[in-house]
Amino acid sequence: MTAAPPAALALLSVAEMAAADAMTIAAGTPGIVLMEKAGRAVADAVTRRVRPGQRVLALCGPGNNGGDGFVAARLLAERGCRVTLALAGERVALRGDAALAAESWTGAIDAIGGIDPARHDIVIDALFGAGLGRPISGEVATLVERVNAARRAVIAVDVPSGVHGDTGLTEGPAIRADETVTFFRLKPGHLLHPGRALCGVVTLADIGIRPEIVFAPDKIVPSAFRNSPALWRTRLPDHAAGVHKYTRGAVAVAAGGLSGVGAPRLGARAALRIGAGLATIICRPEALAAHAGRGPDALMQAAAADAPAFETALSARKLDALLIGPALGLDAEARSWVAVALHSAAPCVLDADALSHIGAQRPGFTDLLRQRTGPAVLTPHEGEFKRLFAEAAGFEPGRGKLERARQAARQTGAVVVLKGPDTVIAAPDGRAAINDTGSPAMATAGSGDVLGGIVAGLLAQKMPAFEAACAAVWFHGRAGEEIGMGLIADDLPEALPRLLADLDD
Repeated sequence: MTAAPPAALALLSVAEMAAADAMTIAAGTPGIVLMEKAGRAVADAVTRRVRPGQRVLALCGPGNNGGDGFVAARLLAERGCRVTLALAGERVALRGDAALAAESWTGAIDAIGGIDPARHDIVIDALFGAGLGRPISGEVATLVERVNAARRAVIAVDVPSGVHGDTGLTEGPAIRADETVTFFRLKPGHLLHPGRALCGVVTLADIGIRPEIVFAPDKIVPSAFRNSPALWRTRLPDHAAGVHKYTRGAVAVAAGGLSGVGAPRLGARAALRIGAGLATIICRPEALAAHAGRGPDALMQAAAADAPAFETALSARKLDALLIGPALGLDAEARSWVAVALHSAAPCVLDADALSHIGAQRPGFTDLLRQRTGPAVLTPHEGEFKRLFAEAAGFEPGRGKLERARQAARQTGAVVVLKGPDTVIAAPDGRAAINDTGSPAMATAGSGDVLGGIVAGLLAQKMPAFEAACAAVWFHGRAGEEIGMGLIADDLPEALPRLLADLDD
């Protein structure tokens, strides 16, 4: 594994967060102190939204999540709010720190059955925490539905009840929150859909867990991270004075025939805009004139009639990265080009039609992936991912996106970019990042071709594959955010120079 990324970006699993709590307690901080600080952070979030005298409904569950709710309720009552506290279960069943927190609450404790969330100004969801391993059912499920129907502001503790912290998945009803207050580090479920959409604004609170204790070499070694420039900025290309186009990297983009001229050109243009020094389209002979007649003039063109000619074209030029797949074609000739790419040693980005060929030629093509000496990056969307791995062990329905991407990276030996509004980037060594840049405006033809080109452009500039994929996904998303609705894929590469300049400021 490479040098550890910043611990501030770490995403902790439910088990890792429990271990962080336990380590902190073992180091001398009582659990009730952590609970008091967590409850105070929740109370502060509520206070930012209501005035003294307004009605607050605190819904508490039977575990430590409910204990945080008891603390928040007490503090809000002290601040002048009219607080109603309802408990799912019996008070005598509370244990440990949750029981201690309940002892400090001097108000009434209502049963959840008769609670009407609509009669309150704001709701605290402290029913269930991030590790809930079963669907919410019965009376609590009915309450969750009432909360969502009431359309009152909701502050969730740790995660909205019903959302699993590791996956972001819901197996039954789940709270829809306006704000989620979580502690120490985010969990994957805060960034993965549908959890991300249910969390609302995520507020990260410091409750006294010390990173130097938790992230010691013999303790928790984070392997999942929020995608951010701090994760990969030091690995971005840094070209010195006297650089020339070949030291900036040469990218080849494999293209098909006349029916798909646009997609490979989008990828090639993106490779140039992210800093590659040279980009060449290698296409079928019948498409050469069409490519030559279209801008930009910075793109080079070459023709290859068949797979041997394609292999010759790759070996005849200095090549630092290859993008193959966008509008490549689904015929036997295109499949042969994919085989050539898999046999090559050049860093390779496989997208679109190349992924279809790999999926149709398992296990042969996946064996070639594992045997490659050069890095490979796969960039499937969910449909392509299912075609690649639907029948393979470890990809059964219900597995979380992070787990599936990691499994795919382990099986193929490639960096896997599982695209979507919550794109996951996974490396064969277990590292993974979850991206949260992007815009619905990017759901447009050609957007994925641009992403493939950005990855290839960074690979050509000698950026390691995992970091190159993370950076590409982040830049791609930020470009979409900046342009907004109305964008077409052609706009995305043009936003990259400004984003690169902003990163240097």
